[in-house]
Amino acid sequence: MSARRIMVQGTMSGVGKSLLCTALCRILRQDGLRVAPFKSQNMALNSYVTRDGLELGRAQVAQAEAAGREPDVRMNPILLKPSSDVGSQVIVNGRSRGQMTAADYLSYKKRLIPEIMTAYDSLASENDVIVIEGAGSPAEINLRENDVVNMGLAELVNAPVLLAGDIDRGGVFAQLCGTMLLLSAAERARVRGLVVNKFRGDAAILRPGLRQLEDLTGVAVLGVVPYLRVDVDDEDSLAPRLGNDAARKPIDIAVIRLPHISNFTDFAPLEMQPMLGVRYVERAARLGTPDMVILPGTKSTMDDLLWLRGNGLEAAVRRLAANGTPVLGVCGGYQMLGERIDDAAGIEGGLNSLRGMELLPCVTAFLPEKTLTRVRARVNGGPLDGAALDGYEIHMGATEARGAAFCVLEGGAAEGCRQGNVFGTYLHGLFDSGEAAEKLSLWLCERKGMAKSPATAEPWRDHKERQYDLLARNVRAALDMDAVYRAMEE
Repeated sequence: MSARRIMVQGTMSGVGKSLLCTALCRILRQDGLRVAPFKSQNMALNSYVTRDGLELGRAQVAQAEAAGREPDVRMNPILLKPSSDVGSQVIVNGRSRGQMTAADYLSYKKRLIPEIMTAYDSLASENDVIVIEGAGSPAEINLRENDVVNMGLAELVNAPVLLAGDIDRGGVFAQLCGTMLLLSAAERARVRGLVVNKFRGDAAILRPGLRQLEDLTGVAVLGVVPYLRVDVDDEDSLAPRLGNDAARKPIDIAVIRLPHISNFTDFAPLEMQPMLGVRYVERAARLGTPDMVILPGTKSTMDDLLWLRGNGLEAAVRRLAANGTPVLGVCGGYQMLGERIDDAAGIEGGLNSLRGMELLPCVTAFLPEKTLTRVRARVNGGPLDGAALDGYEIHMGATEARGAAFCVLEGGAAEGCRQGNVFGTYLHGLFDSGEAAEKLSLWLCERKGMAKSPATAEPWRDHKERQYDLLARNVRAALDMDAVYRAMEE
């Protein structure tokens, strides 16, 4: 028997669809149901590699974890990774199908409907409920034709819809009313409830407006969800974690916020360390003299290196490295730290070759074949020596390193490069196991002549589980779950 389903759509991007879906996944799991998330098309630079070497968006990974499921590429059959303002790498069922302009993809995506439905039907045959996430807004009437992610998908799978608006941005009544106005009669009939999300204050003040909203739309408001400060991966890879407590911690780690930053979640476990403050920097004037600099992953290594070079951040990082400040590069950041990046195949579509930051003795060549693999490794020497790593690689290049390896893979192969106080690796998730983060915290404290805090960081996996429970508890209290269940039964 096919699974029941519930879909969350939003009045615009960033209204909290991903977190609401994550909450529903955990709530339904707590209620004893087999549940899986589904998002037909995701646009994000934050991605993950499954155990079978396939790529999907991080938001569906968080939703799978909340549901108690192993992340599965069927949960996100199409992933668009923006490489410019008008183009993206198109990933279908976990594998790249190359670069496409927005216009080319618009005409191409209709051909992907059979693959979307195959993924959905397969998940639906194995679960009691599918929690479906929309994208952007269903009221983008210029994109209604061949829609595969909002009302078009809802029609394909006959899903009831919850429509969420973001009151924190203001104008939530106009958001919800305007969206309903722009839907067709058949689409409006699918909307079983409205949700006001990210509310701060006394909900009683909203009641007159909510009643009028229901009168205007003919749809019940099923909940006013408070603004929740939960540490859960969201979809928007262009809005990195703010590291709000960085100034209150004794060790200052500056992550360079690159224009095409990807997989910034690599550094979330560092924020759990009692001594480590993490902040994101995009201007040389804001860099200062941190205790460590991190160059994160990026979808456009050469463009972002030129951006670093043009705004003075490259020179500032090089000065810090020369004065002994540790510098870590991950994936694209690792490629930047080398002597040169070659792109004879035109993978990034720009220069044939570009000088690197020349902080590591290595050279990168971009290749047409994308590397997607899960790996286990152990750090090889240096301040993190012996730390166990369980991560994954997502990159288009191969790097030849002449210096000492950063780590040794499970099969014995060397990976990454280190020289003095500069380190580079392709491994995303390198701090998730906790060992590398603990060793890094101890080393940075010793360098600063400080005693490490006796407090220990909560294991990252335990922290995430606690956050999923916190999210579910708050959303369950705010949302009319009986009405949600009735919508699914219909």
